[in-house]
Amino acid sequence: MEVGLANEINKLRRGETGELIAQRMREFKDLGRKGAKEWFSELCYCILTANSTARLGMEIQRELGSDGFLTLPRDELRRKLKAAGHRFPNTRARFIVRARKFHDLKDSVRKFGDVRRAREWLVNNVEGIGWKESSHFLRNVGFDNVAILDRHVLSVMFKHGLIDQVPRPMARRRYLETEGKLEHLARELGLSLGELDLYLWYIKTGKILK
Repeated sequence: MEVGLANEINKLRRGETGELIAQRMREFKDLGRKGAKEWFSELCYCILTANSTARLGMEIQRELGSDGFLTLPRDELRRKLKAAGHRFPNTRARFIVRARKFHDLKDSVRKFGDVRRAREWLVNNVEGIGWKESSHFLRNVGFDNVAILDRHVLSVMFKHGLIDQVPRPMARRRYLETEGKLEHLARELGLSLGELDLYLWYIKTGKILK
């Protein structure tokens, strides 16, 4: 285990950051108990954050709500994404409209019984959802044993010698290999991968979002 990183995380756990992260994890569990519309809204949020920012995705999600993601015509959705400042309004609007056939994906995800199998299904079936985005979505609806390997997390891993380069983009094999390195660290610290992600994100950004 990388001692310096472990010490930094343990110090954060004992303070206000640890309390905020515990609260965020409870919020994710609460979202997981909500209905299909809320799950679909969170899927759209994760589609929006790809090659963008979590904060912008949250702003758009608050503005449109689950009904907007489900019902807005594609052109209107594109205009709203563009007005909000999203870099890819055309493709993201297309991805969201095409994802509507999975509006009841809560049942589809839960039927697997194994979050890793559910993640692979999302990657293979939902356009605009890769390994990072599917992990992000699943963590946000209460599944805490997948790693969200975004650029901030990878940067911290590289800085502390957990990986020898920041790989982008990552296909299945590289993603799972890198996730395995974080699994080892999470076990040593007694954290879930979902919790560890929030700590690493905070170390890099100073923020706790979702």
